Amino acid sequence: MKSLSKASTSAFSVISNHIGGIIAVIFWGLSFVSTKILMDDGGMTPTEAYVYRFTIAYALIWFFAHKRFFANNVRDELLLLLCGLSSGSIYFITENTALQFTLTSNVALLSATSPLVTILLVGLIYRSERPGMGVVIGSIVAFVGVVLVILNSMSGGVQFEGNPFGDLLALATAVLWAVYSLILRRLNVYYDAMFITRKTFFYGLITAIPFLFLQPSIMSPETAFSKPIVVFNLVFLALGASIISFFLWARAIEKVGAVVANNYMYLQPVVALIASVILFHEGITFLGISGFVLILLGLWLGDYLQARMNRRVAPSKPARTQNAEYGSEKEAKLRKCNTK
Repeated sequence: MKSLSKASTSAFSVISNHIGGIIAVIFWGLSFVSTKILMDDGGMTPTEAYVYRFTIAYALIWFFAHKRFFANNVRDELLLLLCGLSSGSIYFITENTALQFTLTSNVALLSATSPLVTILLVGLIYRSERPGMGVVIGSIVAFVGVVLVILNSMSGGVQFEGNPFGDLLALATAVLWAVYSLILRRLNVYYDAMFITRKTFFYGLITAIPFLFLQPSIMSPETAFSKPIVVFNLVFLALGASIISFFLWARAIEKVGAVVANNYMYLQPVVALIASVILFHEGITFLGISGFVLILLGLWLGDYLQARMNRRVAPSKPARTQNAEYGSEKEAKLRKCNTK
């Protein structure tokens, strides 16, 4: 009975973390629209939208994670700094800037290519996890889709003329997010999700300060919070798309892995596309729709074909590799705890 109860609890934990990853991605899909509202209706710059959002988020998260200040060592502290850059200041300022140049749905779609980028980076870093032919085929299909999306921006949608510069910025965020996911893979062995999230917000805000000084002027809090629509969107971005989503995402990365969790990013452009069409009436041509479909198809194909190839070559090998990796990480965590 005890073993059955433990198995049931374990299964529920896995399912809940999968659901948490999906919720985080849905919030992030809506965050593109919410951020665009801050810049269009609120008059904020990309840097101001980021700073106000995460200042509120950091103030809120401090109430839940304030007991521990520093990581175990300088190396991990530097990794947390990289998290603040790759998923904080540079990531969001780049993403917010992209929203000013191209379609909201384009930014969400192109940034969602991070699963493929993650797989490629994992292959470069870990020789035992190099991408196979399935991933290569999926990458080629997705790349064709990316080209079509950029061509759609160059030709202009129904009510919007895009700029490929914004699309390139969106692609850059996919690389940044992949780097962040891989860093989490290391940090989740030793630290809880809330601590990592708080430190990521902190270093993101600190590293955003130089970007503020590059602006001719900075919007005052009185002006920023003078419109109800700005307040509503800032609260949503700070609480829902930042604290809740980053916590759920860190837990998902810890429990189901960086590559599997990143697959849920497929939902992000779908949510953003629906929301942007409803709220902004953004137009998209047949070329853009074709690119949209090809990118999602390529992302799915990469996972599906690779899984089939793995089963044909060595059905039991992936499970052993994964368990071995998990076991080594768990042992490392236990050793770390014993040395405290």
